[in-house]
Amino acid sequence: MNTTPSGTPGGASRLPADARYLGPHDPHETLDVTLVLRRRLPLDIGLAASAQTLGRAEFAARHGADPADLERLRQFNRQQGLQELDCEPIRRSMDVRGTAQQLQQAFGVTLGRYELTPGGERFIACMEPPVLPDPALIAVLGLDRRPVAKPHFRIAKVQTGTSYTPLELGQLYNFPIGADGSGQTIAIIELGGGYRQGDLDAYFQALGLTTPTISAVSVDGGSNQPGGAADAEVMLDIEVSGALAPAARLLVYFALNTDQGFYNAISRAAHDASQPATVMSISWGGPEDNWNASSRDAMESALADAAALSVTVTAASGDNGSSDGVNDGKPHVDFPASSRSVLACGGTRLNAAAGTINSEVVWNELAASEGATGGGVSDVFALPGWQAQSKVPVAASGFVGRGVPDVSGNADPLTGYRVRVDGRDQIIGGTSAVAPLWAALVALINQRLGHSLGLANPVLYGPASKAFRDITQGNNGSYQAGSGWDACTGLGSPDGAALLSALTTKPGSSAA
Repeated sequence: MNTTPSGTPGGASRLPADARYLGPHDPHETLDVTLVLRRRLPLDIGLAASAQTLGRAEFAARHGADPADLERLRQFNRQQGLQELDCEPIRRSMDVRGTAQQLQQAFGVTLGRYELTPGGERFIACMEPPVLPDPALIAVLGLDRRPVAKPHFRIAKVQTGTSYTPLELGQLYNFPIGADGSGQTIAIIELGGGYRQGDLDAYFQALGLTTPTISAVSVDGGSNQPGGAADAEVMLDIEVSGALAPAARLLVYFALNTDQGFYNAISRAAHDASQPATVMSISWGGPEDNWNASSRDAMESALADAAALSVTVTAASGDNGSSDGVNDGKPHVDFPASSRSVLACGGTRLNAAAGTINSEVVWNELAASEGATGGGVSDVFALPGWQAQSKVPVAASGFVGRGVPDVSGNADPLTGYRVRVDGRDQIIGGTSAVAPLWAALVALINQRLGHSLGLANPVLYGPASKAFRDITQGNNGSYQAGSGWDACTGLGSPDGAALLSALTTKPGSSAA
């Protein structure tokens, strides 16, 4: 029986109800975990203008980990026999190693071996949330290694019908002319899969483009490993963003599909001073209330760091309609799309001919088992000030929460994107395609503005709110589209040139 240390529980356990217990974990096996700490001073990411001038050194001094907190945790680690492997005060993270027995003792958990399906992938997890033994700790990541997210792409069951290349969608959405993403770096977060350079070269050559500069970044043992189902996600993200912003540098952060891997990928992409990102694209997520509270808090803190460092984060809102794939009859939103620190991306069904959009409605093919855009109201994150005038409905729980999504774009697999995956040409949709679409648009806008948008939401809901194609028809299950913002397609799909003009025009002046 473990002696539980005094401290604060790290939030309710969210181990899936169908997880099958296989037995205790070997108490002598060593595990590496990540300790996430609080900031030295609070961070207000809503101050978008000041965030753009906050340099990394100033950020570290104000919002990195407090040296006193670090020293106190080091003393705790020594008492528990844990070995410190690494510490990055600006990221507020400390990596430590210990045996399963030491970690159980230190954080009041019982580690076991589990599987979600008979004979399926096995993982380490704990039924109870870890106890946080110090007020400086936000989370202990790596004790629960179940998969936390799914890629939000949809492959059309019948590979025929309407489809578009990313370049055609860029033209239909009036992306700014004369911009190619020069000087921009797009960080792409992946929790599995991989890419083959030959496929990318063939794809971009077929589009008449030079292959962008693409680099794989390994995080916590994750790596570029093509050959699995998640390759469709990786290739979609690279090909959409790379085609629309071909001169931008693409950094693909590969991490394991755990809360530890997801957090570290986002945090490292946000804080990488050697190759700083200006935009980050995330096409993975899971139902907001399936997350451990402390893990979700840690993720939110990393996303807020990115916003404060002028990195615009685009995140897919999910492909299972307003339920987000939860079979309890209630609406749910996807995280990290529900974060107040990201630009949440929903989906539409777009039909066009001769370079002109004929119709665009909410993506909802649930009747044909082809998915639907996620969207709804957060039960965790409060309504932000920049959404106060958007008439966001109250959540089913009664919580006054953040509305999802913010923006949208073509996502229906029946009007999908023509991409290349593992040597094959395919048509793929899903809100996974919309996140890199918007990431590329932000990169082009950054280039033309001469500075990074950072947290774009305040200005998109303000001066630029009219620079969208308002989607007024359709629903995603619980929510109906209408004039202005809605919980299906947000503010709407992009008119890139109009958006750039709105962002360029100073208040009180007329657009050029």
